[in-house]
Amino acid sequence: MAPIAFRTAVRDALDEELAADERVILFGEDVAVAGGVFATTPGLYEKYGADRVFDTPISELALAGAAFGSAVTGLRPVIEIMFGDFLTLAMDMLVNQATKYRFLTQEQVAVPLVIRSVVGAGGRFGAIHSQMPASWFMGVPGLKIVAPSTPGDAKSLLKAAIRDDNPVLFFEHKRLYGLEGEVDGQVGRLGQAAVVREGNDITIVTAMKSVHDASEAATALEADGISVEVIDLRTLRPIDVETILTSVRKTNRIAVVEEGPATGGWAGEVLACVTEEALGHLDDAWRIATPNTPIPYSPPLEDAFLPGPDRIAAEIRRRLR
Repeated sequence: MAPIAFRTAVRDALDEELAADERVILFGEDVAVAGGVFATTPGLYEKYGADRVFDTPISELALAGAAFGSAVTGLRPVIEIMFGDFLTLAMDMLVNQATKYRFLTQEQVAVPLVIRSVVGAGGRFGAIHSQMPASWFMGVPGLKIVAPSTPGDAKSLLKAAIRDDNPVLFFEHKRLYGLEGEVDGQVGRLGQAAVVREGNDITIVTAMKSVHDASEAATALEADGISVEVIDLRTLRPIDVETILTSVRKTNRIAVVEEGPATGGWAGEVLACVTEEALGHLDDAWRIATPNTPIPYSPPLEDAFLPGPDRIAAEIRRRLR
């Protein structure tokens, strides 16, 4: 199969899912008539009509609200928030409503919505159109975050995201849109990392544009006799910890490359997981926190949810025994 561009892979995934399931709808700013500011949706409006592919006013909160409402009433919306920087404007609907609704209905009502958004720096777009917002959402239970680095993953993981019954953030790095690669058309699996380069001396864990930067660095380091293993996370939430641990147990070293601030980033989550679990020689470091679920209403469940003094003491006793 001839290589295609990343943006074309995104467009093809949308086209195929719109064709396969009449519940799938696509809307956002300039996604219909204009075909997307980054040319990721051309021809879809003409093919599927204004009932299923349509433009909206510039209101990210309204977009997210419409997506949530349509998802819980039986549709499978895909919306585009043009730049990830403006996900802050949709945060209430996404964080406080969409990600908790399945929990609040005891999993009786799914919330199958996808938010596509362009992220990343290097395109000279400035401080307010170049951010990497993944860390803003890493601590939100019920949310999945997808971050592909290749056209093949862009297509397969977008198809998987649209078919998922949970809210999914799908990040598209603006500097990858012109990247070409082979695409097999299969539906991907969320939460599964890929070892894109094998090595023995150090593991580099990264995602999106940084996968290509890390691979280029690994080639340069090979000339110095340093063998680098590169892992493409592909999904930032959930993180495929097992693939990382398998690699680190082999190399005994890890570097995490994240495009984004060091404080509070997903790189810290990766390193924390490795610190807690990788080598397994001593119970010297671990986290005591709340589970990855929304906060329950029931008083006994809420008490059990919190890391109170009894739980802290019990964890310490168990680990040090």
